[in-house]
Amino acid sequence: MVWNGPLRKIGDYRFEIPSSYKGERNNLSMKTTAVIYASDEMISLIRKDNAAEQAANMTMLPGIVGKALAMPDIHWGYGFPIGGVAATDAEHGVISPGGVGFDINCGVRLVRTNLHRRDLDYRTVRLLVDQMFINVPSGLGSKAKVRLQRGELEEVAMRGAQWAVKQGYGWEKDTEFLEEKGCLKYADISQVSTKAKQRGAPQLGSLGAGNHFLEIQYVDEIFDPEVAKVYGITELGQVCVMIHTGSRGFGHQICTDHLQVLEQAVRKYDIWLPDKQLACAPVTSVEGQNYFKAMACAANFAWCNRQMIVHWVRESFEHVLKRSAEDLGMDIIYDVCHNIAKLEEHRIEGKKTKVYVHRKGATRAFGPESPDLPLKYESVGQPVIIPGDMGTESYLLHGTRQSEETFGSTCHGAGRVMSRNEAIRRYRGEDIVRQLGDRGIYVHPASMQVAAEEAPGSYKNIRMVVDAVHGANISKKVVRLKPLGVVKG
Repeated sequence: MVWNGPLRKIGDYRFEIPSSYKGERNNLSMKTTAVIYASDEMISLIRKDNAAEQAANMTMLPGIVGKALAMPDIHWGYGFPIGGVAATDAEHGVISPGGVGFDINCGVRLVRTNLHRRDLDYRTVRLLVDQMFINVPSGLGSKAKVRLQRGELEEVAMRGAQWAVKQGYGWEKDTEFLEEKGCLKYADISQVSTKAKQRGAPQLGSLGAGNHFLEIQYVDEIFDPEVAKVYGITELGQVCVMIHTGSRGFGHQICTDHLQVLEQAVRKYDIWLPDKQLACAPVTSVEGQNYFKAMACAANFAWCNRQMIVHWVRESFEHVLKRSAEDLGMDIIYDVCHNIAKLEEHRIEGKKTKVYVHRKGATRAFGPESPDLPLKYESVGQPVIIPGDMGTESYLLHGTRQSEETFGSTCHGAGRVMSRNEAIRRYRGEDIVRQLGDRGIYVHPASMQVAAEEAPGSYKNIRMVVDAVHGANISKKVVRLKPLGVVKG
């Protein structure tokens, strides 16, 4: 559906849906405006689906604070658009699973190395990718090689990445460089259903399917050498590894379970919404807090999942290159999530205010001197990792003080322009793998259907998306990375 509502340019890379817009909201009024961050050339693309209507719908959430926001990778989602950000008052607002998504704490981790592109010929890249494919279970319904004992899943849900490190999956210093240090303290396993536990237990330490991937990359351009050096990037051609996955079936089931409860809570608390997919509950209610605590369990599962995958990626490099991961300098630069709601403190109209920030397909991007960052990064701001698709570049950015206007948020990726079903009709996986191979990019997909679904043509131009958030000054470019080899879930 093409969206024909108003989009008024209000500044560089900023377009506004005015609060006077009525649209399809059944006579409900917008409580605030919605702002979409995008370039002039992207607006026609954004209008091609109805995600802007969803951005306007976000303004109807009870207790919304500031403006409803959408990043340049905006596209249609469940309730919120993917790329949507909204903050609600910590006392009088609501919390909505539609503002988080089903893949809770889907996120990205970037690992540096001391290797240079010239150290890895095509054959070696292929060996590394194939070894990662062996070591990290991938694909739809993939199950992990770790069998959790009774009670261990509960510990994972409560301790996150710290559980993995304690079990030998990684280094003690790893958790210092994860958002929230890889654990949300308010997790409560009693709010997680038996079905969610049953789905999650066999999947911990697996990549999954869809747009999830492991990718060997090299530094193609350095935009800010000083910040790059702080992050451990020192030269063109330097090799990195990017990991993109989430909470698997565990998070999906938690979202499904609590959506059913919150759909009833809407009636119980007499909440009027423009779209039933925005089902929510007051943040102070039992239903709202129960979802929040269960969501934290899924977030912790995802951080633990990525931690175990990092361990096996390191082992893959050690196996192929016959050098230790320490010698290879395989340190974590950072880990960020892009499907989450968190209680944070932000300056709003000059006053520090506690709010529940929903980031649905959006990445945290805190600026310099944030107390939530590792000491190493306080002077330059948070690393922001923006993955592209398997045939294009990815980016490392840093947060800015300007990002206060977005509650410390920025984009999360390229954003789809084509459904997976349409991609399957249009592309053949074998052709995509061959074409990328001709460009020197080795791809090992879990299936050829996934290769077709994730064809580069299915996504927006990542460069345009990143240029928009860079131009808006809500996060700034540091490094561009290009792929050498990809494991596609």
